Amino acid sequence: MFLSGLAFRTLPSRAAKLLHRPIVTTAVFRMTFVIDNIIKSPEDKRDYRGLILDNKLRVLIISDPKTDKSAAALSVNIGYLSDPWELPGLAHFLEHMLFLGTEKYPSENEYNKFLSEHSGSSNAYTSAEHTTYYFDVAPEHLKDGLDRFAQFFVAPLFTEDATEREVNAVNSEHEKNLANDSWRLAQLEQSSSIEGHPYTKFGTGNKDTLETIPKSKGIDVRQELLKFHKTYYSSNIMSLVILGKDPLDELQETAENLFGPIVNKNVDLPKWPGNPFGPEQLTKKGLAVPIKDWRSLTVTFPIPDFRKHYKAGAGRYLSHLIGHESSGSLLSALKQRGWSNQLNAGGRRFARDMTFFVISVDLTEKGLEHTDDIVDLIFQYINMLRKEGPKEWIFNEFSEIAKMNFRFKDKEMPRSYAVNLVDNLLDYPIDEVLTGHYLVSEWKPELIEQLLSKLTPENCRVGIVSKKFDEIADQSEKWYGTKYKLESILPELLSKWRNCQPSEELRLPKENEFIPSSFDLFPNEKTESKHPTVIHETPFVRVWYKKDEEFLLPKANLIFELTSPFSYLDPLRVNYTNIYLSLVHDALTEYTYDAILTSLKGDVSCIRYGLVVTIKGFHDKQKNLLAKVLDTLVNLEVDEERYEIFKECHIRSLKNFAAEQPHSHALHYEMACLSEKAWVKTDLLEATKYLTFEGLKNFIPQFFSMVHVESLIHGNANKDAALKLVEVVEGKLIKKTQPLLPPHLLRFRDIRLDDGCSYVYEVTNATHKSSCVDMYLQCPQQSTEHNMLLELFVQIATEPCFNILRTKEQLGYIVSMSISRSQASQGLRILVQSYKHPALVDHRIEHFLHEMKSCIESMSEEEFERHKQALAVHRLEKPKKMSTLTQQYWYEISCQQYCFDRDNIEVAFLKTLTKEDLQQFYQNYISGSGKSRRKLTVHVLSTAEGGAGAAEVELEESTPPEGVVESMKIEDICTFKSSQGCFPFLRPYSHHRPQGSKAKL
Repeated sequence: MFLSGLAFRTLPSRAAKLLHRPIVTTAVFRMTFVIDNIIKSPEDKRDYRGLILDNKLRVLIISDPKTDKSAAALSVNIGYLSDPWELPGLAHFLEHMLFLGTEKYPSENEYNKFLSEHSGSSNAYTSAEHTTYYFDVAPEHLKDGLDRFAQFFVAPLFTEDATEREVNAVNSEHEKNLANDSWRLAQLEQSSSIEGHPYTKFGTGNKDTLETIPKSKGIDVRQELLKFHKTYYSSNIMSLVILGKDPLDELQETAENLFGPIVNKNVDLPKWPGNPFGPEQLTKKGLAVPIKDWRSLTVTFPIPDFRKHYKAGAGRYLSHLIGHESSGSLLSALKQRGWSNQLNAGGRRFARDMTFFVISVDLTEKGLEHTDDIVDLIFQYINMLRKEGPKEWIFNEFSEIAKMNFRFKDKEMPRSYAVNLVDNLLDYPIDEVLTGHYLVSEWKPELIEQLLSKLTPENCRVGIVSKKFDEIADQSEKWYGTKYKLESILPELLSKWRNCQPSEELRLPKENEFIPSSFDLFPNEKTESKHPTVIHETPFVRVWYKKDEEFLLPKANLIFELTSPFSYLDPLRVNYTNIYLSLVHDALTEYTYDAILTSLKGDVSCIRYGLVVTIKGFHDKQKNLLAKVLDTLVNLEVDEERYEIFKECHIRSLKNFAAEQPHSHALHYEMACLSEKAWVKTDLLEATKYLTFEGLKNFIPQFFSMVHVESLIHGNANKDAALKLVEVVEGKLIKKTQPLLPPHLLRFRDIRLDDGCSYVYEVTNATHKSSCVDMYLQCPQQSTEHNMLLELFVQIATEPCFNILRTKEQLGYIVSMSISRSQASQGLRILVQSYKHPALVDHRIEHFLHEMKSCIESMSEEEFERHKQALAVHRLEKPKKMSTLTQQYWYEISCQQYCFDRDNIEVAFLKTLTKEDLQQFYQNYISGSGKSRRKLTVHVLSTAEGGAGAAEVELEESTPPEGVVESMKIEDICTFKSSQGCFPFLRPYSHHRPQGSKAKL
């Protein structure tokens, strides 16, 4: 995976201060410096130790005896900025190649196969200055996983065969991004900088840059890969994080033995020429044409690299104020004028000595006509900040919020935690590796003023994005073909911006009223249940409650599902629901922004059955936020001008679906074919012609005329506190609604395909070169037995699927196998986004599935048991965040199953399964000749220039395996569904009971 435009920093030179404890490890006779005083949160129960190995590798080891998943990440402080000019994408290509065999483990899929069999996963990414690799695995297999991982950096193979094949994967990854506006605009900014500056480099690479052109020049790319690895992959510019359950001493010994052999080549980090924008690139306005109907304005200022002043947080101070959304903010002024709805502001470190402060806003149609005025308003706000001067109370406030958020930070998944920390080892002193990114403690107003002095019209570039520039764009970017026009900003306009006086409406924010005043935990009650229970039930509302006894944080998660039969009644009302929701968010912004800063978040989202109100974060002020959100929902005063703005945004969003990735189209139409009731995007778009302001005003009371509330309160709350929260909901809603009848609460059913059937639904995509195949094999209705058989097959087949279809056959960059589950149905999904024709890819998938028969048959009992154990470990892995556990509970409630102990129940059954059980399951439902097989495939055919359907394409000789039924074409989704049956609803695992009664499992 390749990342563009990320920011990284280099460690300040404090190594001498931190080398607290030299230790000679006699096993390998190497000197290791140990740093024991890692600063951590008082709530953090893990043990940490920093190491600098004899080869100068910087290491953080983390011991967590309670973890049920171990992880590691290694970052090399070299990225695509170090690519040779004649080989764009080489660093990224090398990242791909390291997964494909080492001298000690030469098999191409050894690493991924090992992880698959031991409940693990892996990935990597390349950015401007870093290449980062990471994996997770069951704790007892961490050492073996690290052994394979370490060999990437000791002795990779880069075989000729793999090199020739994997360039196709890099090319597919690039082609996936060709029609992605974020990638296109990021590269446009880079390409329009100083000619010859490393910032201009094209980091992803493609087949031309990594095969065709090098071959024409006599360049051996494999030799260049070896040379790049030998030159830059040096331990002195690497960092490593290992998280496991073993004691620190054992983890340290493992790190020394396995990563100590990485050679220290004493590499000096490359030096860059600094700011990539000179006088000829500044005071310029770029007009760019997007693929989607997307409008935005961005002002970019090159600024000094303040990384050594990270404790002062000057950039964060300005980001906090310019990006604020409360009354008196820049965004508030833009919204009042109808020019914009969203604003982002902040520092972006691209690489050493390449740092920018960026202010970006979306544009309404009206805003597009006032872009110079918007920039003027931005400089008005900046000039107001200069006039007011830095305020210590503001710094202290967001400093205290940062301390609070760090102290009570949710525990992260081991893999993401390792990845987040590994670059910090290169950014901060090792003792501050946990805190450096979070805490600010040094009040230095002179740094804020210095940064403000760089936010001037003479030191900026303005970028505007709109499809309206298509006719005037006179240039095209080299790598992505983005059309644009570059013009100088008039001197008189620069002068106007420089001297603009702040409007009276622009002012500093008030003190934050949402900072918690209490972090107390409610005491446990003797009657606490292990799982959520119903503590309140009326015809109008049902309340599930579970007090947190695992995470012990002063936080709670509240979910309220407002079911209304009108929300998904027809496409017109679906459109009204979405526009109404946007207006609610818009009305809440100024009030809720302060809450968001304190990690208290209130959200309202759409589902097919209505709306879901979610409140999560510190419990102290949740009641106030909940009341405000509900009051806005019920009593929203709709402004016609704001309605027109969000109606236009909604219509654009529906139209932009045509430019989404092919795999998004495939999944959308799969859902439409398999759900009893589903409106596709074209249905919604067609209905927008009937939207009116009066219609929306009439829809809102209609929505609330019949509502049922299903809720879950989970976290730091007792029953009395939970019931008081419910009183807020009842007080806001109950007078405006009448209860729903039982039929209103039934979910939409799932389409049941006939045994032995095979259907294909074909659509086209004119935006992307890639096509897509989404093959869905429907399995029996969900049950403990069939759930586990399907999950076990996916556990065994996922790695071979990727290895064969992606690595060996190079069908495309996106290859995935997963389980698709809905209300009662489930099935196996194989998705391949490919530059090849869908008919051919369909056949290749069938051949892979055919080969899985012999794969299962030849599998030893030992390997079969390893896969069972890996699946069991995965299913029994405990949530690391309370919000994850909340979502597990909510899934059972929302699907009306209430099986809160599902993992233990299904894993117990998993242990009884035999290989013969799996073989029979495969033969019945997966095999092409299975009598009970039910296949539905969605083919998305590219009709873009260079796509598989752009012209008459002669398919390669390919036929499906013997026994595979030829697919019948679905001409019309509605007609197709009318010919199929539906699955019955699943019987709940328990019956909900009112407060005081006991639920039966």
